[in-house]
Amino acid sequence: MSARLHITQAVTSAQVRPTAVDWDAVYWETLPRVYNFFRYRVGEDQLAEDLTATTFVKAWRARDRYADDLAAFSTWLFSIAQNVAVDHYRRRKPELSLDSDRLPALTVEHSLEDLIEQRADSARLTALLNRLTPRERELIALKYGAELTNRAIASVTGLSESNVGTTLHRTIQKLRQQWDESP
Repeated sequence: MSARLHITQAVTSAQVRPTAVDWDAVYWETLPRVYNFFRYRVGEDQLAEDLTATTFVKAWRARDRYADDLAAFSTWLFSIAQNVAVDHYRRRKPELSLDSDRLPALTVEHSLEDLIEQRADSARLTALLNRLTPRERELIALKYGAELTNRAIASVTGLSESNVGTTLHRTIQKLRQQWDESP
């Protein structure tokens, strides 16, 4: 075997060698963000839990393919989550609206008036989110549900970081304007 071939094989194997990941730490750190991503996407607690579990199972099974020199772990994981969401919608062909009655109260202890106002606001926001394009809803879910940075969203979606920022800014402006105009 020539020295050049041996070096090429060593470099190639080093490039695809998976990175050791502390799965317990990663799980507890990213679980709430993955779950919130799905809550924004599907609006249903039980389904969000199921899709979150599916994401972690797929990540565990593909763990030997993760390499930290290619992407941050959260970017890799949210790419899997995004694919799980796409697969879910392909299988199910669901309606694209969120049901505000399925969304739990955001806080535990409130007066009845606060709860009624909160539900009304939640229903109003749900209606506004349902008017968005699928791409806008996806970006909102990644930004506010998964709490990803624009750079991480760009990596997950394949859009440029500038495009992500611009689209999110315009979408938020649109939501604010519609919020102010609606009763």
